[in-house]
Amino acid sequence: MSIHPSDIDRLDRRFAIALRNGWRFLLIEGVILAVLGTAAVIIPPVATLAVEIIVGWLFLFSGIVGLVMTFLMRHAPGFWWSLFSAVLGLAAGVTLIGWPRGGVLSLTLLLIVFFIMEGVATIMYALDHKRELSGQWGFMLASGIVDLVLAAIIYAGLPGTAAWAIGLMVGINMLFGGVALIGLALHARHAAA
Repeated sequence: MSIHPSDIDRLDRRFAIALRNGWRFLLIEGVILAVLGTAAVIIPPVATLAVEIIVGWLFLFSGIVGLVMTFLMRHAPGFWWSLFSAVLGLAAGVTLIGWPRGGVLSLTLLLIVFFIMEGVATIMYALDHKRELSGQWGFMLASGIVDLVLAAIIYAGLPGTAAWAIGLMVGINMLFGGVALIGLALHARHAAA
């Protein structure tokens, strides 16, 4: 089976149209993630149990928002990576809410795994956008790299980082992800004009 250049052009136009028509959804998701990230940064990690439950709800809510926005933008590039990321957020949220007394160290280990998987998924999502010539894919790439760096920082400082890093790291993750989506949405909006 060979791919004809007109098929590639038609596919490129469909992706561009999906991005241009759905820029508002990306913007909404980006703003929500940025707000949730800011909230997570300012949560004082005084009560470990409260932080675990709040972080669990933040992950759950961001996963739900991500899932809804992913299906609304199902024709945009990176659908499967975006879906994976949303399901990962849901799973992390359900785990943290369902087992709140798991301890701060186990939560920290869970966050390390989450940031590694989220970082890889976000990098792959960015590379899908690069292949489709979507602008501002670099923001997504940077967001994925930041996730991997956060995982390394938390791991390197164990067990001491477990006491303070949870809210801060989750907040930074969501804030960078939100800013990346806002940048992508604004570029798509500009392209639509």
